[in-house]
Amino acid sequence: MLMTPGPTAVPEPVREAMSRELINPDVDPRFREIYDRLTDRLAAVYGVGPGVSAADGGRDVVVLGGEGILGLEAAVASLVEPGTEVLCLSNGLYGEGFADFVESYGGEATLVDAPRDEPLPLDALDEALAADDADFDLATMVHCETPTGTLNDVGTALDRLEAADGEILTVVDAVSSLGGVPVPTDRIDVCLGASQKCFSAPPGLATAAVSDRAWAAMEARDPHSLYANFLPFRDVSDGFPYTHLTTEVVALDAALDLWLDEGLDAVRERHEAAARRCRERGAELGLEPVPDPERSSPTVTAFEVPGRAPALQEALREEHDVLLATGLGEGADDILRVGHMGHSARVERVEETMDALAAVL
Repeated sequence: MLMTPGPTAVPEPVREAMSRELINPDVDPRFREIYDRLTDRLAAVYGVGPGVSAADGGRDVVVLGGEGILGLEAAVASLVEPGTEVLCLSNGLYGEGFADFVESYGGEATLVDAPRDEPLPLDALDEALAADDADFDLATMVHCETPTGTLNDVGTALDRLEAADGEILTVVDAVSSLGGVPVPTDRIDVCLGASQKCFSAPPGLATAAVSDRAWAAMEARDPHSLYANFLPFRDVSDGFPYTHLTTEVVALDAALDLWLDEGLDAVRERHEAAARRCRERGAELGLEPVPDPERSSPTVTAFEVPGRAPALQEALREEHDVLLATGLGEGADDILRVGHMGHSARVERVEETMDALAAVL
């Protein structure tokens, strides 16, 4: 049983959709119809349309052929050039990764960071914004830091950025929250998602909701990359910039069928219930999530198991056929992660998982 925080378990209707006859995305008009339907549905999930004006927070939604990390790099590649000043707000691995991308594209990254078990450093953000030499073009942050199961208060961070300088463009990694947790997309210039997390489709697609002013900035910068570039997807009426990942697009479309049939409120309530039960069972076993429960994401729980994570992961897989994830980076040996997101965000799957974990502890 797959209970990792992405890729998540893919339900049968999605697997069935993937087994249908292949559609050629370059010459068959049916593919464009599927893609257009998919972006309209994603706009509804993002909460930005279709039919929502730019003044009311409307965004264009695009889907690139590549795993979710492509979206993070493409956002930077599309908006950063040598000399671009970028404030990278971070309390984890992916927040720090934004700074690495910025520097690789010649930008000037200012990393405002906090330890992995602490909230976003909002006071330090205020100080950076108030500095005499502050002249930021762009700010990046992560909504759900998956390696620690932390759901960050991006709303307050956006408040601080808007109050300090309403011209700063914002990029938010919502890969592990979109579809399971409310995301303030209407306040974000580039909001990033992916197919393999809360939607329970296979890995292979990066999604983004892009504001008009972000498009304008991309056009002014004229990005040099074809693949790590949102601009070619702004208007695909004359075709896609490269052969799209047909099967993955069809799979995500089928996954959104299930998501929309269930309904926004029901999906979020299911994630909350699964997370709550996971942490209740963890507490009974003497385990606590890495951040305090109020800052833990409804999509993933990261338990502290100092030095034991790889051994517990192996025992769960070999003895109970349950696959969990360990931490990443410095938490690889000390954190065990339960992914209750997407199709896996069900109390019965959590109960089976925690029964297995109780047996191997």
